Amino acid sequence: MLTLYDYLPSRNAWKVRQLLRHLDRPYRSVPVSIFEGEGQRPDYLQISPTGTVPALRFEDGRVLSESNPILFHLAEGTPYLPADGFDRAKVLQWMSFEQERVESQIGALRHWTQTGKLARRAPVLVEGKRAAGRKALAVLDAQLAGRPFVAGQAYTVADIALFAYASRSDEADGLSLAPFAHLRAWIARVRAQPGFLDEDHPYALDPHSGRELP
Repeated sequence: MLTLYDYLPSRNAWKVRQLLRHLDRPYRSVPVSIFEGEGQRPDYLQISPTGTVPALRFEDGRVLSESNPILFHLAEGTPYLPADGFDRAKVLQWMSFEQERVESQIGALRHWTQTGKLARRAPVLVEGKRAAGRKALAVLDAQLAGRPFVAGQAYTVADIALFAYASRSDEADGLSLAPFAHLRAWIARVRAQPGFLDEDHPYALDPHSGRELP
């Protein structure tokens, strides 16, 4: 059976849980208390070199970390990843955009907002995240004006990756989805997918989440 190293409030980990549900693949979950430093234990660093979640151990013992490579690998040979080489590259294009422009900006701002860390951050840094987050949302909104899903006509792992944090932008201080009608329509289409994993685990569930990551 697959083993998922997980932290419930992580939307990166949600991505993997979502695809596993789509694929109807059973797995066991191992929680990692990242704010208590469990991610930095030597044994866990052998699983995830950065000490982050998610990571996935396969039945043969091999381990893969980082959410988007896990999605890409799990989706091989399924409807969630195109067979055509160019179409696969478009999926990768938007998964790269997600990590660079969405998760690192909107995800970070949302995390700071929900865990009380916003006041500890330099105002110029916070405003930089807000500006970058708004720009990323505008890029997505423009792309989704002419297609139902981010990489084309079909729902793929690129949509799962981007949905994780883009759909939660309203939870980040100073960001709003209200100006982005095409993006909001896409969010509704993703939510309407069979097997959509409609769950949210706020950081408030973890009494240690107000700490800085080790």
